[in-house]
Amino acid sequence: MRRPERFAEALKEEIAEVVGFELDDPRLETTTVTEVVVSEDLRDAKVFVLVHGSDEDINKALKALGSASTFVRQQVAMNLSLRYAPHLHFVRDTAEENASRINAILSDLTLKGEIKEESSDK
Repeated sequence: MRRPERFAEALKEEIAEVVGFELDDPRLETTTVTEVVVSEDLRDAKVFVLVHGSDEDINKALKALGSASTFVRQQVAMNLSLRYAPHLHFVRDTAEENASRINAILSDLTLKGEIKEESSDK
């Protein structure tokens, strides 16, 4: 595993701790950090978050995370003993939403009989 990937994993764990336990913002109660991607020079980190709720709730949570990004960055630098912490850019993670939408479409097509389910006793 390369250094940016190891660093991203450590950042993910630490950011999840800070967002989950140290921020007392009610807009962030249903927020989960799913992935962190760090640039090659380790100066920027894109933090993917999953927020359960309506689009309005998601936008409020992303705005709250944007406002708290400096605090989160400082806490991560202190907890990981970093001289320099990357700038954090919080982004909505849509992978799970897309997967559930595809599942709904497939189950709907299966119910209509357009797709036959494969039996697992082969």
